[in-house]
Amino acid sequence: MAEPEEGVSVGRLLLAEYQSVKDEQKSRIGFRDNLLYVTLAVTAAIIAATAQSKQPSMLLAVPPVCIVLGWTYLVNDEKISAIGRYVRDELGPRLTQLAGSQGDFAAFGWEQAHRGDARRRSRKTFQCLVDLTAFCALPMAGLLVFWAGGPGGGLLVVLSMLEALAVASLGMQIVLYAKPTHGTA
Repeated sequence: MAEPEEGVSVGRLLLAEYQSVKDEQKSRIGFRDNLLYVTLAVTAAIIAATAQSKQPSMLLAVPPVCIVLGWTYLVNDEKISAIGRYVRDELGPRLTQLAGSQGDFAAFGWEQAHRGDARRRSRKTFQCLVDLTAFCALPMAGLLVFWAGGPGGGLLVVLSMLEALAVASLGMQIVLYAKPTHGTA
């Protein structure tokens, strides 16, 4: 007589995968959200140091900081959205199928339900504006103050122009990723 196989069912594997990706999503959400606070704190520190030293060229540190933190924010936000799409489009339907559902049940219904909120579009638009302000408007304001501060030397002016282009590129990426066609979590 053969002993029963001790194994893990497909359903349990899918649920374990769900828990794993949701844990990653939760971790990324916390990290992403803290990047806004870090950006504001570092920018405030640079502005304070610039005001104390009366050296507008110190403001040239704001764009690289905001670009690095903004890009990290954007990448994490995209991964958060990708996890949501994966749960909605892959894990949920597979578990629903394993459950033998005939259309009256969908696994992880919240993953889809929360996207139907009537104010979701306005929240996403406002979040895009917040992201653009934190990661693009602040460094551009710093560059404007630097440019208004008088001659900063040819190399610093060239550097500031390159920084402005990089900030504008980041701004375009923020807007592109905010569009619904990219999918959001």
